[in-house]
Amino acid sequence: MALFDLNDRVVVVTGCLGQLGRQFTGALAAHGARVVGIDRLGDVDGAQTLDGIPLLKQASGDGRLLYLGADVTDRASLETARDKAEAHYGVPVYGLVNNAALDAPPDSDAREFGPFETYPVENWDRIFSVNAKGPFLCCQVFGASMAEAERGSIVNVGSIYGILSPDQNLYQYRRDRGETFYKPVAYSASKSSLYNLTRYLAGYWGKEQVRVNIVTFAGVHNNQDPAFLERYLPKVPLGRMADAADYNGTIVYLMSDASAYMTGSNVVVDGGFSAL
Repeated sequence: MALFDLNDRVVVVTGCLGQLGRQFTGALAAHGARVVGIDRLGDVDGAQTLDGIPLLKQASGDGRLLYLGADVTDRASLETARDKAEAHYGVPVYGLVNNAALDAPPDSDAREFGPFETYPVENWDRIFSVNAKGPFLCCQVFGASMAEAERGSIVNVGSIYGILSPDQNLYQYRRDRGETFYKPVAYSASKSSLYNLTRYLAGYWGKEQVRVNIVTFAGVHNNQDPAFLERYLPKVPLGRMADAADYNGTIVYLMSDASAYMTGSNVVVDGGFSAL
């Protein structure tokens, strides 16, 4: 078990208030990490929000969570967060989980789900700003500290839709209801960019002993429309969507000494979705 002990390592988790971010934060803290949780809410509002999220409240109460409001698309905001984190914990950042991301929620502007030919460029820019520019800036800011200390681990959170084209047939039930609905292009294209960012940085920072890997996760159960599940689940050999905690072990593994010789890799945890 010592292989998975994070030994007070300071680990940054972006998007820490989200469905997966709160899971990663809690799991890392439970294995000994001191977590810097970053999200868009301001410091005060975010701290109040933690009370409503048991995983984060416990980590905070144990002294293993520092919540910081920051914008992953703004380098100065990230530099301020890094300086606050290192002053608070007294050591450089060891790890980074690039989890913050945007997708189009089901109640988005109808243009978001229209045909590719008329997909709004402003939507493309907004999603790429968070999903591609965000990890790039976080790697620059926090990765530089790791490289200077000559140790560290970066985990980029990818998606099955970053390695596979979305199956538009999964959403046929919405078109059968009379809607114009296509899974949008920007999320998939932006997540694809993380795979070569990962490989690039694995080579670039290898001599500094900074490991950079990417995880490919599938959909997480979150009260999806039964008509969607009826089409999605037959494509998953394990027959279910992921539970929110199913990915925690992978994050802990990649942040620990158990993966000490692993860099530039893509760890696929998708219930078998991409195997079919």
